[in-house]
Amino acid sequence: MQKRRIGQTDLSIAPLVLGGNVFGWTADEKTSFDLLDRFAGAGLNAIDTADAYSRWVPGNKGGESETIIGKWMKSRGNRDKIVVITKVGSDMGQGKKDLSAAHIERAVEASLKRLQTDVVDLYLSHWPDPTTPYEETLGAYEKLLAAGKVRHIGASNLDAGQLRAALDVASLRGLPRYAVLQPEYNLYDRSSFDGPLHDLCVAEDIGVITYFALAKGFLSGKYRSEADLGKSERGGGVKGYLNARGMRILAALDAVSARHSASQAEVALAWVMAQPGITAPIASATTLDQVDSLVRAASLKLSAEDLAALDKASA
Repeated sequence: MQKRRIGQTDLSIAPLVLGGNVFGWTADEKTSFDLLDRFAGAGLNAIDTADAYSRWVPGNKGGESETIIGKWMKSRGNRDKIVVITKVGSDMGQGKKDLSAAHIERAVEASLKRLQTDVVDLYLSHWPDPTTPYEETLGAYEKLLAAGKVRHIGASNLDAGQLRAALDVASLRGLPRYAVLQPEYNLYDRSSFDGPLHDLCVAEDIGVITYFALAKGFLSGKYRSEADLGKSERGGGVKGYLNARGMRILAALDAVSARHSASQAEVALAWVMAQPGITAPIASATTLDQVDSLVRAASLKLSAEDLAALDKASA
């Protein structure tokens, strides 16, 4: 499968990243292993997780996803073939979002242990932390990079002003710069990335790996009314999409998917992959059929007519 380089890093990945948020939540260890096997067997090579996955599940404490991924890589002996993306900064019991040097130093060791590896390929600041200066956070990453515990750094959920400020601090202080951004972005949720943030990433050659690429499952097409919201545990998060604009987008997805004999989800993911400046979307799966669909999406090429119709519907 054709790989894409992530920004200015030396990492090259398939154009779709497997989301690890379901591991230890809606996918148990055995199911997760099966999903990972199918994904990697198809030639895709990047997995996204975070230390906080899946702390929201009753009885979990965080780290469940990293633990499952670590066990899988260990049992398969394939660590050198996988690009591991994980994140730091969510509340892991300290009561706040935390990008302090002390927290990062502790958190990376815990992630490395759970992942059963000595290095994280891409380590991301999960959320902005207004109480910690960029200089402190980037200084902590500088030490991790020098120690070989992290290969590259990035950030998630920054707006254009925050990313610009972080890049300026890195330049002024001679600190490592964020090489990757992970924003929310899909056919419906476009406003926070389109415009200044997108332009900044393109100008600075920052790799972009998007999350919620299927709008919490709405763009799969299986949610058409409030009666459909009970179809999965994640259905509750879809209610806000059930409006005129959402229905217009689904209608466009229906038309394009019919032309390609593809699912709506495959078309929605292919649309993200086709956007200038985007390296890859993240998408999760809980069944082997869903993984197979992700693989098909990674090789689906939309025409200019398809892209224009989808853009018009989502305007």
